Amino acid sequence: MTFSLRSRQVYLPGGPRAATVTVDGGVITAVGDYESTVDGLVTDLGGLSLLPGLVDTHVHVNEPGRTEWEGFATATRAAAAGGVTSIVDMPLNSLPPTTSVAALREKQAAAAGQCFVDVGFWGGAVPGNAADLRPLHEAGVFGFKSFLADSGVPEFPPLDGAGLAEAFAAVDALFVVHAEDPARLHPARPSRAYADFLASRPPAAEVSAVDLALSLAREAGARVHILHLSAADALPALRRAHAEGVRVTAETCPHYLTLDARAVPDGATEYKCCPPIRDAANQDRLWGGLADGTISIVVSDHSPSAPQLKRRDTGDFAAAWGGIASLQLGLPAVWSAARERGFTLADVVRWMSAGPADLAGLRGKGRIAAGADADLVAFDPDATFVVDPAALHHRHPVTPYAARELSGVVHTTWLRGTPVDEAPRGRFLTRPTPQDAP
Repeated sequence: MTFSLRSRQVYLPGGPRAATVTVDGGVITAVGDYESTVDGLVTDLGGLSLLPGLVDTHVHVNEPGRTEWEGFATATRAAAAGGVTSIVDMPLNSLPPTTSVAALREKQAAAAGQCFVDVGFWGGAVPGNAADLRPLHEAGVFGFKSFLADSGVPEFPPLDGAGLAEAFAAVDALFVVHAEDPARLHPARPSRAYADFLASRPPAAEVSAVDLALSLAREAGARVHILHLSAADALPALRRAHAEGVRVTAETCPHYLTLDARAVPDGATEYKCCPPIRDAANQDRLWGGLADGTISIVVSDHSPSAPQLKRRDTGDFAAAWGGIASLQLGLPAVWSAARERGFTLADVVRWMSAGPADLAGLRGKGRIAAGADADLVAFDPDATFVVDPAALHHRHPVTPYAARELSGVVHTTWLRGTPVDEAPRGRFLTRPTPQDAP
C-alpha cells in the first residue's frame, strides 16, 4: 500500500525541512516538497516532527538463558516505544554467549517471532575462540565484542592484549571493545556511598585500556570501536588516533551525558554501571567530544537485570549488578540535555540514528531517503513527561530516570511502513557484504 506522511519538520540527511515522505512496500520511495501531489493516503502530522527510526547498536537482551533479566519481546517493545527501530544485541549476558555459530543460531531461535523491531547480533571474542570468529562473521554478525576487564559473568572472560591482537589477526572485522584496564581497577568495598564505588573505577583505567586498544589497532590496521566511553580523559588519545588515520570510533551513552555522580543518592544502585557515571565536569567534556566528532554516536548500553540483583534491599554498590535499563528513554533523555546545551534535534538524529547505522553498515536504516526502509518516528520535541517506571516496557521497572521530567514524546513508530502495535514484525539483520554496496 502506498501512503505518505507530511511534516513541517522532516529530519533528512541534509537537515530538517518541510517535506512529504512517500512509502510503498515498506520502503521510502520518494521525499518531496510539503505541497507535493502524491497518490494514496496522505497523513499530515501537524506539529509533530518526523524522524528516522533510531538505531541502537548496544543492547543486552539476555535471552536465552537470562530471560528473567530481559527478553526479546520486552526489550523490542521498549525500543519501539522509545523510537528505536533497529537494535544490535550484545553477545552476553545470554546463555550461551554468542561466541560460536551454534550459539548464534540458538539465540536467533529464541528471538524468532518475538521482535517488535529489527534485530542484529554482535559476536563475542573471548579467550580460545579465535577460530570461531571468521565463521561467525560469515554467518552475519556485525563484528565482535570483547572485554579488557572482567565482564561480570564467568562464561564471557576478558581478553588481554595478546588475546585482542590474536582476534584482530583472525578476521578483518569491526571490534567493539569494553575498555577498562583491570590493573587500574580497585576492589569495591561494601558501601551504600556511590563515591566509594566510583573510586574503584578511576578514569585512568579507561585511559589505559583505550591506549592499549588504539596501539593494537594501529599496529594491526584493525577497525576498533570504543564502547560506552565514560572517562573524558581518554578523548585526547582518541583525537590523536583519528589524526593518525587509525580506524577508530567511539560512543557514549545517555546516562554519562545526563546523570551526575555527585547527585547519586546513597543506596541508589539503579545508577550503577561499568564504567561508572562520573561528575559534571567530566560530562561537559564528553559533550565536547560529541561536538567535535571524537565521539560519533550515542547508544543505550541497555543492561537490565532482575531487581534483586541490583541489591536495592541493602543499597550496597559493591554487590549490585552493574547495568542501566534505558532503551525506551534514550531519545528524550539525550534530547532534554542536548537542547539545554544548544544542540539541535538534527544533532541528536545524527548521533542516535545515522551514526549507529553507519557504524554497523546498515545503509537502509537511520535516514529518511528514497530507498531506505520506512522506519519512522512521529516525535513531539516540545512535549514533556515525567518518567513513571511502571509505564515502561522493559521487563523490570528499575531506572535512574524515575520521576525525572524529560522533553520529547514519541507518538508513533513505524517499522518498514507499519505502525508498531501488538504484532511483532521485526526481522533479523545481518552484516552487509561487499556485494551489498551501492
